[in-house]
Amino acid sequence: MKTIIHTANSRGIAQHGWLYSRHTFSFADYYNPERMHFGALRVLNDDTVAPGMGFSAHPHRNMEIISIPLSGDLHHKDNTGRDAIIKENDVQIMSAGSGIVHSETNANHNRQVKFLQIWVLPKELNITPRYQQITLNSDSLKNQLATVVAPDNDKALWINQDAWFSLGKFDAATNINYQLHQPGNGVYVFVIEGSATINNTTLNNRDAMGITEASEIPIHIEAGSHILLMEVPMITE
Repeated sequence: MKTIIHTANSRGIAQHGWLYSRHTFSFADYYNPERMHFGALRVLNDDTVAPGMGFSAHPHRNMEIISIPLSGDLHHKDNTGRDAIIKENDVQIMSAGSGIVHSETNANHNRQVKFLQIWVLPKELNITPRYQQITLNSDSLKNQLATVVAPDNDKALWINQDAWFSLGKFDAATNINYQLHQPGNGVYVFVIEGSATINNTTLNNRDAMGITEASEIPIHIEAGSHILLMEVPMITE
């Protein structure tokens, strides 16, 4: 097992008044040649958007874009006619494919929205753009990891990549043995809240660990933790 640690305070910072964002990987004005991506995982932004503000309409091509609201409500609109609200316990995925124009704004005028914005490099280029969102059953996340994004699971959001995302919320200390779905993949573990120990290293709020050369990953997760695992091919751009 090989690991790389990205602590919460090592991330890039963007402050735009209406937006406060921490960038795990190089993005916009934050550039770190050693933090370009983790395999197919290209962007992991931890965004806080002011009331009534947001990202106005802009285009994307050939990228898998996942949004996970942590608190508040996110308003999605795109040029396919989709108009949706994404809330805490929802997960959204958009396959930009051959091209799509969308906006993501804070649906509320009295509180912030906090969400994770994640980009994954696609397996196939120029597919027809797609959009999905699901509402997670809190019981499915309790003290276990639930698959929420996958290329081969009809209960999860479909992704145009050999990638699997898992979420879990833990109110009791729990040991998990994560089994990788595909040889050669890596796993990026992001602690949204709480703490987890992997390979004798403890990760706390917003810390992350990239893991390669493993077929299974033992994880000890402390009570009060919210964990995201992103299994992706270790491709290069």
